[in-house]
Amino acid sequence: MPHASALLVIDMQNTLVAIAHRPAETVATIAGLRERAKAAGVPIVTIQHRGEGLEAGTEGWRIVPELAPAADEEVVHKTSADSFLDTGLDKTLTALGVTEVVVTGFATEICVDTTARQALSHRYDLVLVADGHTTSVRPDVGEYAAPDRSIAHHNEIFRHIDFPGRSIRVLPASEVDFAVLP
Repeated sequence: MPHASALLVIDMQNTLVAIAHRPAETVATIAGLRERAKAAGVPIVTIQHRGEGLEAGTEGWRIVPELAPAADEEVVHKTSADSFLDTGLDKTLTALGVTEVVVTGFATEICVDTTARQALSHRYDLVLVADGHTTSVRPDVGEYAAPDRSIAHHNEIFRHIDFPGRSIRVLPASEVDFAVLP
């Protein structure tokens, strides 16, 4: 099967972006990737969480306007951190002929991490966009790692994770070239 990428935009919804660390920068980074993916003919799959506080059809549930999917783009609805669990994501990617996912979105240590690992288990190659995922704002003290540390930590884990037969790369958005992804 020839190599083909898809850009995944995970949970960039109004309620979640409102509590995100560096929301403007993350939205701008993903918006730039969306433009480049469209220009290269790379499919964009928007993943939208539904649950308590994110009830379907509410303003908080909607994707932020800068990243709203076009009518011809795929949207996958989920109810857990795993974008593959009980959704049509794998079927959608297979139908599009995708062999590699380029992962962006919210929240680094929950939905982004879980979906990235599940993509590998579903036999997709992976590009984690180092500056294209974020987490919630939180104090620097407490049980959770500070946002910048959590993002850096997950980027580093994915630089060293071993998944036999899978290509795994962590790249800044500026180095993602949809025209030449292997």
